[in-house]
Amino acid sequence: MEEEAATTEKLQKVLARLGVASRRAAEEMILEGRVQVNEEVATLGQRITSTTDLVVVDGVQISIKPDLVYYLLYKPVDVISTASDPQGRKTVVDLVPDKPRVFPVGRLDRETEGLLLLTNDGDMTHRLTHPSFGVPKEYFVSVSGKVSRSALRSLREGVELEDGKTAPAKVSEVEKGLLRIVIHEGRNRQVRRMCAKVGHPVNRLIRTRIGPITDRKLAPGSWRALTMEEIRNLERAIADSETEALP
Repeated sequence: MEEEAATTEKLQKVLARLGVASRRAAEEMILEGRVQVNEEVATLGQRITSTTDLVVVDGVQISIKPDLVYYLLYKPVDVISTASDPQGRKTVVDLVPDKPRVFPVGRLDRETEGLLLLTNDGDMTHRLTHPSFGVPKEYFVSVSGKVSRSALRSLREGVELEDGKTAPAKVSEVEKGLLRIVIHEGRNRQVRRMCAKVGHPVNRLIRTRIGPITDRKLAPGSWRALTMEEIRNLERAIADSETEALP
């Protein structure tokens, strides 16, 4: 019994600790059948193990492992989006705490700046980067030349690249030569290639949003931990994208 007390915790207590709901509200959610543990409807007073059990609330997976961390970084230009670089260049991992070890979720190319997630949550990383679905990512793009209506229409409808036609995107011209582009895919240098294809090479590219996560106050090279609310919102966005990807 002592071993169980040391390794398990009441489900409603875990949900309250994570900020999902107050303990009393969490109990109500469990009684209403809105919480699942390992794909089965949870029961009030049920104990869970944070290192192994899978908890879902209202269809959204909840990250409950206490050793998981989630960082939001503003990647500057000339920093590499990898955990290490054989050429000795500065990487995004160099800009965040070295313990626990984290990895970037996807990547931004060397010339691109903006928001990037880093985490040691392998499950979330897989779900965020899976090619079958993806949360929307917003970019502000400074391009060369006068952007025509036909170019905007092509970007919105999808353009033919060497690795296939891109999915429809949300595109608007915020001001002359400055585009706001929202895509769901994560192909290599996709926004740059899309713009070049319609005759408007990119001068500057900034990622400003990853799903529901944004921070206009974060300076280049700086980082912060995601809040519990942001983590839950990100999990909800992932769940929504997975639902949309189903046939």
